Amino acid sequence: MTPGVVPALLLACALASAALTALAIGYAQRRRLLDLPGRRRSHAQATPRGGGIGIVLTLLAVVLLWWPQRHEAWSIACALALVGAAGWIDDHRGLAVRWRLLLHFVAVALWLVPLALALARSACVLPLALGCSQLRLLLAAATLAVGVAMVWSINLHNFMDGIDGILAMQAAFVCAVAAAAFAHAGDAPHALGAAAALAAILGFLPFNFPRARVFMGDVGSGVLGLWVALLVVMLAMRPGVAATSGLIAASGFVVDATCTLLSRMLRGRRWYSAHREHLYQWLVRTGLSHARVVALYLAWNLLIVVPALLWINRPQAHAAGSGMLLAVYAAGTGVWLAGKRWCLRQVARRGGHAAA
Repeated sequence: MTPGVVPALLLACALASAALTALAIGYAQRRRLLDLPGRRRSHAQATPRGGGIGIVLTLLAVVLLWWPQRHEAWSIACALALVGAAGWIDDHRGLAVRWRLLLHFVAVALWLVPLALALARSACVLPLALGCSQLRLLLAAATLAVGVAMVWSINLHNFMDGIDGILAMQAAFVCAVAAAAFAHAGDAPHALGAAAALAAILGFLPFNFPRARVFMGDVGSGVLGLWVALLVVMLAMRPGVAATSGLIAASGFVVDATCTLLSRMLRGRRWYSAHREHLYQWLVRTGLSHARVVALYLAWNLLIVVPALLWINRPQAHAAGSGMLLAVYAAGTGVWLAGKRWCLRQVARRGGHAAA
């Protein structure tokens, strides 16, 4: 693809996503697909949902038309479509958790299992210390662990989509990091795919930030959660990129969602029920605007994540990636704990409730 075509392609992705989002707003209003204000909500007026379908359809077009490996393109597209379909149904009439999780696992398997089988075939012809059967068992265990992590990514991004602009900002950041990392490693096709996804998210963003005219809905949040997980795994496998780059890029959301889940489980709460106990929700409850909370998460990305990524992706410094990953997640956990304590004090002073 000639260099002059790339800006036109990215502009087309942004415009297509914006046009589809505008159509989705009209559709949601006609069908009365509205998120209403409530105790467990962070918005004050009825707002259409499902606008993320614009991102989903644009992303599917990008994968099917421009993804470098055709067989992988179809598996990715099918996985994205399946997660998107589950979210679309949930946005319209609700979908039981067990069926939603089943569809998520099937979607992840559509991409992950063929990849694991290809790795097993390649590894068994190499002179390794482990036997072929042992290697296959190890790969099976790793595939299961990665699959569970990818399903968690789908759901945690859904949980984190609770205030204006926060998910779009985070997904755009991860796509920008992936595009830069792929380009740095000389992988122009995958860099273009990540940049096109970034453009699609930016096309949606004006409708969702600083004041939301539409919410992304499960259809958009789930697909972006899967897309982020795909980028994290691809970056981990890309020569020339520190293997932990994707996990560090995604740390802001992963820390908040995981610490919140563990906290609720340790306190004996129904961790699977709806709540507003994520740090970003507590920050809003202290009186901070949605825009200021999004700015805080962006500050984490720019002040902590970007320097960490630049450090571990220096020449001959990739081995430092694991240590930096632990340092970033430890720092994130400390920030989460300190932030939660600060929020509880502020809410108590305002006479609010400390439970959600």
